[in-house]
Amino acid sequence: MAEEDPQEKVDRERIFKRFDTNDDGKISASELGDALKTLGCVQSDEVKFMMAEIDTDGDGYISYQEYIAFALANRGLMKDIAKDIFSYMFSSIYLFHSLLCVFMRLIS
Repeated sequence: MAEEDPQEKVDRERIFKRFDTNDDGKISASELGDALKTLGCVQSDEVKFMMAEIDTDGDGYISYQEYIAFALANRGLMKDIAKDIFSYMFSSIYLFHSLLCVFMRLIS
């Protein structure tokens, strides 16, 4: 078996934390939907389908173990998601900075 890329592991952990917004160690359908909708890439029925595929024990949550199993089986997809999250975070920071600059000009 090939050695694991350390960056892939970091990306997987970062993605899980981004989706697990209440930090309870599992991803609910609501958290999954909210995170994917923020990235602009999913509809409600797709969230249900994804939950059914990834939540292998059927408890209504994606555990970290279920997430890792899915991520390892779908490495290309996870790389794309990691890029999308980085792009979204960068654009959000840029937007915030731009708004802050405008605000500072207004009060000057």
